[in-house]
Amino acid sequence: MGWTRIGMAFHRFPLSFLSPRFSAHPLPRSLSASVFSHQMSTDAQSVAARLNSAGFIRSQGFIGGKWTDAYDGKTIEVTNPATGEVITNVSCMGGRETNDAIASAQDAFVSWSKQTAAERSKCLRKWYDLIMAHKEELGQLMTLEQGKPLKEAIGEVGYGASFIEFYAEEGKRVYGDIIPATLPDRRLFVLKQPVGVVGAITPWNFPLAMITRKVAPALACGCTVVVKPSELTPLTALAAADLSIQAGIPPGAVNVVMGNASDIGEALLASPQVRKITFTGSTAVGKKLMAGAASTVKKVSLELGGNAPCIIFDDADLDVALKGALATKFRNSGQTCVCANRILVQEGIYDKFANAFSNAVSSLKVGDGFGEGVVQGPLINDAAVQKVESLLQDAISKGAKVLIGGKKHSLGMTFFEPTVITDVKSEMLLSREEVFGPVAPLLKFKTEEEAIRMANDTNAGLAAYIFTSSIKRSWRVSEALEYGLVGVNEGLISTEVAPFGGVKQSGLGREGSRYGMDEYLELCKEKHNKAGWFAATLSSPEHNAHGFETDECSKDTCSISI
Repeated sequence: MGWTRIGMAFHRFPLSFLSPRFSAHPLPRSLSASVFSHQMSTDAQSVAARLNSAGFIRSQGFIGGKWTDAYDGKTIEVTNPATGEVITNVSCMGGRETNDAIASAQDAFVSWSKQTAAERSKCLRKWYDLIMAHKEELGQLMTLEQGKPLKEAIGEVGYGASFIEFYAEEGKRVYGDIIPATLPDRRLFVLKQPVGVVGAITPWNFPLAMITRKVAPALACGCTVVVKPSELTPLTALAAADLSIQAGIPPGAVNVVMGNASDIGEALLASPQVRKITFTGSTAVGKKLMAGAASTVKKVSLELGGNAPCIIFDDADLDVALKGALATKFRNSGQTCVCANRILVQEGIYDKFANAFSNAVSSLKVGDGFGEGVVQGPLINDAAVQKVESLLQDAISKGAKVLIGGKKHSLGMTFFEPTVITDVKSEMLLSREEVFGPVAPLLKFKTEEEAIRMANDTNAGLAAYIFTSSIKRSWRVSEALEYGLVGVNEGLISTEVAPFGGVKQSGLGREGSRYGMDEYLELCKEKHNKAGWFAATLSSPEHNAHGFETDECSKDTCSISI
């Protein structure tokens, strides 16, 4: 099983509540250069007003480096899920605008792909610096449109920017191969070349990180991108695109179109100029995109839904397991594809863990993401609340028991109480479907073999978690789990330096790490007849005058610069 193991010795909190790594510093920019005061009001309306006056709230799409209205003038509301207030109305784009964005990306690809890796790296590094310089503003914008607590939003900015920083350097290390030929006087070269224009479709739960995790490696390889962010959270994407231009990334290399999802998706799939589709979202939509990409035989990478098991063995350190389970379950109000969807607890510690876990969950503060000490914000919309309620009702009707929570929060809107529910069985919908909400179902198992069987009893295969004090068990169970990512005694496993992706129906391809570069590259083979021109060219003064040189030649090695 091709999984990434992240355990006790490899620990990073990319989306934790730690302070971001860099402090803001003024930089020349088209947005206002003023940095928000740490003493400012955190009232959502005043924050929105300040962001708007500072130029962070954009309402138009971004095509060819220009802010563009929808051609038919239509707009859609972007609302704050914590208050229901309209933040702004943004352009509702469709197929025509998307086709123009594709054309712009194709034009930009011609020059961007020809730049050296070092030149592209400088632009990416500048983009990273700009994002980190404005992490507070971007974090506030994210909290406004998505609802997650401000500290968590600022953490996402740092995490999202880390992909840009990583790929700014990794782009310099796109190496090919020389293969021994089967005939004399022949040379076989394997080159890696950018795939071309990329269509990137991203979700609302991580409005920045899910974009940079795709766009950064694409740009580093020499590709250009048309981004389709969720219509629920387009503002962070637009602000990031603005900063990309300021960083020196050329117009057309990054385009943003938002609005009619089906029309935009169809245009991306139909265009022969789009050579790659990368998508993060539901498995159902991913299957449709995969089928649609077949008509033009596009490369596809899909990061789809999960049903992550969190297995807690009776030899686990209970404090470590509690902290890990809390982190992986309730981060972003449970609205993550890698969050613990099922918590499997060995029967000997089941009741003890359930009580301790319920006590810990009861202390989680729910509220507007700008509120002091808030660790859980609202769900994204009413449909998300209805899904959580439906799954809970199904479980309760089949014998499950709610220990705490289980209903909409008294705050109203789309706030939902952090919930722990016991006596959950594998046949309940709560165990079969991705919850995407702050509900922790506790299931009981007896043996290691049963835990593995229960964990693998799903079509999903994105992330899994194990808590145990046994090194032998950690390896044994990790290798038996059918998941792309396995965290051992760790609840937060995402990092830019390791590959991220699933198996089974949780997707195709990997994001992050050096492996993420391969998703945006094509392998090209060249066969050269050395006798026909290679040796002659090396000795030709005329060709050497045009820049074909041999360096450091010896009996054993010969470095050739063309």
